[in-house]
Amino acid sequence: MDYTNDRSVSAGLDDLRIKITRYIENNLNERRLKHTYSVVNEAKKLAEHYGEDAEKAEIAALFHDMYRSTPVSVLNMYVRQLGLQKSIMDNPNLSHGKIAAVIMKRDYGIVDEDILNAVSYHTTGRAGMSKLEKIIFLADAIEPGRNYPTVEEIRKLAYIDLNKACISSLERTVEYIKGIGEYLDPDTINAINDLKEKTNL
Repeated sequence: MDYTNDRSVSAGLDDLRIKITRYIENNLNERRLKHTYSVVNEAKKLAEHYGEDAEKAEIAALFHDMYRSTPVSVLNMYVRQLGLQKSIMDNPNLSHGKIAAVIMKRDYGIVDEDILNAVSYHTTGRAGMSKLEKIIFLADAIEPGRNYPTVEEIRKLAYIDLNKACISSLERTVEYIKGIGEYLDPDTINAINDLKEKTNL
């Protein structure tokens, strides 16, 4: 499947890999780069487990944190220049994925909306998440380098029930954000409510 404006599928994918790999290796710190490659591996495993396109999962995972090591002042500049919502200003956790999704489309020619959404919402989730979006969200949350109280439970659940695993991870996010007193994106609450409705919880 062709995910970009390039008519040559394999050439387009190989070119994407080269470009984004070069970018992240030059711009991410060592810890973030290791995390990114771990997310790629986890996303591909989840994709294969659930019958999702592993190449789409790989692309989204490679791009998902491309701006995570970027200074807040630069992220804020992007938010203004790209016309993104003001609520993500001064919040790298919320802004980096939104910025990456716009840049992916503008500068890398990625037109697959599923991939773009997977990157844009990989931190918050949203109502109506696709299978790929859930996979990228969970891969980011459970890759081997992650270490928090409920991670082992979510890791196991991720390969049993995508929806329930997302709910568990999203609820942990809400608890954490409220605990530190930061802005809670409404998309996270909407994602939890939507997933609970779909799983009859």
